[in-house]
Parts: sequence; structure tokens; C-alpha cells
Amino acid sequence: MPKSTHYSRRRFLTHSSLGLLAFAGMPRMLRAMEVMQAMPKIPPLKASANFKPDVEFELYCRSASLPILPGKSTLVQQYTGNLIKGPEGTLVGIPNSYLGPLVHLQKGQKVRIHLHNKLAEPTITHWHGLHVPAEMDGHPRYTIDPGETFVYEFEVLNRASMNIYHPHPHEITAKQVYHGLAGALFVHDGEEAALELPSGEYEIPLVIQDRRFDDRNQLLYASGMHGMHDRMMGYYGDRILVNGLPDYTVDVDSRAYRLRFLNGSTARIYKLGWDDGTPLTVLGVDGGLLETPESKPYVMLAPGERLDVWADFSGRPVGSQLVMRSLSFSGVLPKMMERMQSRMGGDGGHQMGMMGGMMHESALPVGSNYPIFTVRIKRKVSESPALPKQLSKINRYRLDDTANANKPVPIAISEGHMAMLLNGRPYAFDDVQPNERIPLNTVQLMEIFHAHGEGGGHGNSQEKGDMQHGGMGMMGGMNMHGGNEEGGMMGMGHRGGMGRMGGMHGGGQGGMMGMGMMMSMAHPIHLHGQSFQIVSRSLAAGSEDDYETVRHGFIESGWKDTVLVMPGETVRIIKPFQDFKGLFMYHCHNLEHEDMGMMRDFLVE
Repeated sequence: MPKSTHYSRRRFLTHSSLGLLAFAGMPRMLRAMEVMQAMPKIPPLKASANFKPDVEFELYCRSASLPILPGKSTLVQQYTGNLIKGPEGTLVGIPNSYLGPLVHLQKGQKVRIHLHNKLAEPTITHWHGLHVPAEMDGHPRYTIDPGETFVYEFEVLNRASMNIYHPHPHEITAKQVYHGLAGALFVHDGEEAALELPSGEYEIPLVIQDRRFDDRNQLLYASGMHGMHDRMMGYYGDRILVNGLPDYTVDVDSRAYRLRFLNGSTARIYKLGWDDGTPLTVLGVDGGLLETPESKPYVMLAPGERLDVWADFSGRPVGSQLVMRSLSFSGVLPKMMERMQSRMGGDGGHQMGMMGGMMHESALPVGSNYPIFTVRIKRKVSESPALPKQLSKINRYRLDDTANANKPVPIAISEGHMAMLLNGRPYAFDDVQPNERIPLNTVQLMEIFHAHGEGGGHGNSQEKGDMQHGGMGMMGGMNMHGGNEEGGMMGMGHRGGMGRMGGMHGGGQGGMMGMGMMMSMAHPIHLHGQSFQIVSRSLAAGSEDDYETVRHGFIESGWKDTVLVMPGETVRIIKPFQDFKGLFMYHCHNLEHEDMGMMRDFLVE
């Protein structure tokens, strides 16, 4: 980490109005930040003479100036594509958008992609949702410098699904995504084709993002001391863009459509619902189609998640409108922030703007009710396809299919002031811990939970108990400097951390443990590699009221690669690790949190 950045963070902690919550854990937090080291430089991969692609295209990362708002054009970073070989519809541009072209691939195709870095900074691209070899996954260790080219070669193994391609360079992922580097990648297969779902003009991609602009139409992003506060909560804009455009309106016929949603925001969580109360008919999630359609009053959509929706406008009169909104909810931000805001009175928005971008006076409040886009019925038609009763076949994993049914792999979330951790450690290359080593071709039970006392009591994982009662506290208070000096897994034994700082351990009772609970927030956890299945969700006592505002919006029956974990919640998943050895990342898809260190590697071996 550059010395100037390290110094500014120290000065920030000294002068911050929230510094009193951080002082006890500051030395450990600073050591954690020091561990976030630069990645090793690996020469870019080149095309293999033995690989015979069915599809080949170039993808350029470059700066551009495009009209987004009325008036002056906006400087952005953008993917552009050029098809070398393959079907004509492989790359489809989104008109008047900074987003990258829609990529359409077929299961079983062999694909070669030439990624050209035309930016003034390093980058690499991750294929979010695709099951590809580790060296093709866009790990930050493969970041390329300006002017360099990286060649990806892989076979499409996924079932039909909507996926994402976006940058993944170390510590600047959020910044590059925010400035425009993102696109959707669709995989198609025979199972999907046989359903004859709405396609062509009747299948509409909807990439939802929030952005903030200055008075010259230029993007604002977290910077300086105030920006550090923004990064703690995640960076939130005050304007919603859909497919890169503001005030988005879709003209439709009075028939059924297939809407393909992607949350492309760096931090904002949406609660999607129609303004007239019409239920959402869900066809699929991250990893493709569900077995049968599910009707939901609303659906939660966190950063990195996707949603496949059947929307039937039959019978609606020409000229009528329907608005997709993000509905009101609570509980995804720290209780401390919510309570401080309520106590500040009329100017609370301005004051909270000094402590977090989500409370910025010009931002759309997180969890408030606001429009996303408008559907306008333009033409009456007489025919419309019928909703299939059966969509796909999903083979559900059982606990006895896993290699570790009695000892789940823990993914422990902890938040501290300027320190975001998984399993008590910030990201560091070549820092794989024993429980992050996964045998190849095994199926693993995993447990994601909050490690400061809120998410406990579910399951029998000894590691989980150690994390909860070894004093994670607000700071993740334990040995973060590498090694395992305290005994217990990853230095998080019962003698570690906050337990040495006055016995404040166990159950979230008082002191820094209580403060840690106050800092708890929702995290969308994304695991690279193959999709997983959700086994269960369980909630700690005291979190019920907030959870009630979101609980009906979770879909647990399909294949997922990103799951929203609410404060006080424990989520158990089953994930296969098949076909490929190597490093596969897992991290929070609040991209500001990822860049702050809430990211780790699994080593499949």
C-alpha cells in the first residue's frame, strides 16, 4: 500500500467523528491493511496453437466520452467488441449505452477472447458466473498493464444463464465498474430453447445501476477523506440508470415478455416490485432457470445477482403504464447509522453525509421507495405465449453428498472501521489458510455468517464457535498479521483478540462486541467457480423486524453464485468444486468492501 494512502487513513481515523468506535482495534486494523499487498506480475497469457475456437472475439477496455444526461458528454470507461469468428449475434451492442456489448454463447462452444487494455491503468476481466479454469477466471494476479493483451480460452460448461463480465484488478475493481466497465453474457442451451420462452425483441436485458454526477455531467466517485466514509458503507449514487440511460422507459406490446435483470451497482441493494402490486413471476436466478416458476410479491436483488422474470402485459390497455420500483425495506445498513440519523433531526441527511455515502444529502436513501423504470403499453396484440409449468431439472444436493457434512467451511463476515474482513483476515495473495484448501472434485457444505455475535447458534462448526467467541468484535479483533500465534483456526482461538482486551467475548454482550453488532450490515457474498445451492437461512434473535421487510424476496430453489446475507443471518450452501484446480476467489460483491479487503481465495487442489 502506498505510504501516502496509509498515512491518510491513519489521519482519518484520528479525526473521524466515529473514531471512538475504532480505537481499541486500530493496531490490528492497521496491520490488516498492511497485509493487502500488491499482486505478483504474471506475463499475459497468449493464444494456444492447440486450441481451436468456435467463437473468437476481441474485447477492448478504453476510455470514452458519451452522452448520458442532457448537455455535456460524460467521461467513462467502456468495453467495446469486435467479432473475429462465430455466429452473427454473438456480440450485440446496447444502443446509446456505455455498457459493453451483450455476449451470446452456446453451451459446448469453445471460446477465445482477446482482452486489450487501452486504459491508462491496469485491468483484467472476470467472467462472473462462468465455470472456467482458474487462469481464465480473471483473478487479480493476471492483471495486465496498459497496452497489454490477455487471451482467454475456455469451453462453455454452464447451463443457460445470464452472467456478467467486469474488471477484477486488485483494489480498483469498484472504481472501474463504477466508471462503466461491465457487460452481460448469456449462455444458451437446448433445455432453454425447447421452452420457446420470449426471445428477440420480447426478451429485454435490464442492467440497473446508481450513479452520481456533478454539474458538468461527470461521474463522481469516492475520493479523499469523505470518500473513505463512502467506501465503508459502499458508494451510492443519487440517480438510477438502466442499461446506462436515465429515466428508462420500455415500450411493449400487450403480451408476455422475458425480463433479464442484472444488478450492476457497486453497493446498492434493490427490492424490485411493480407499482400496482402485480406479483413477479420468476423464471430463474444467477445460475439459470428454476425447476418451476415462482410467484413473489417482490424480489431482493443485491450487487452481482441476476433475475429472470416472466412479465405478461396481456389485457392491459394501450397507453397504460406500469412502473418497476425499488420498494421500502430496512436492515441492510448499520443500526448505528440508522439511529444516528434519526437522532439528528432535520439536517440529519447533511450531517450523515459526512459519515457515509449512503446518507449523503443528495443520494437516494438506501431502502427508500423510488422508481427504476417505466413500461408503457404501445400496441395491442391478440396472441401471447403461455407460461411453462416446468422449466428445468435441477439435481438437488443433500448433506450426505458433501465431503464435510459435520464441519462446514466457514465464511465469517466482520466489519470494522476501515477494515472489511472474511474469516478474520483481509485479502492477501498467497495467504491461503487450511480451511481454504479444497480437494478437487468434492462437494462442500459452507456456512456464511456474521462473526461478531449476531449470526451464531446454528450448526455445529467448531470453527464458527471460535470465530464468534474468540472476540471478532467490531474490528475482527484477532491475530491478523499472519500465522496462528493464538492457536485455534487462523489465530482465532478462544484466547485471541478481544478476549485479551477485557473479556468482552461471547454472545455480543456489551463493549466492542455490541458495537460490532451495531456496525453489522448486509453483504452479497460471491463465490467464483461453479454455482451453489442454498440449503438454509436462519436468523439470530433480535433481527426479526428488519428481516420481515425483505424475507419474502429471497429465492432459494435455484443455482446461485451470489447470496445476500443480512445482519444476524446465517446462510448454509452446498457448492461443488469440480474440474479445475487453482485459486478461486470469494468476496463481498459490495465492490467497495471487496477493494477494502473483504475477499479471500480458495485453493482447489
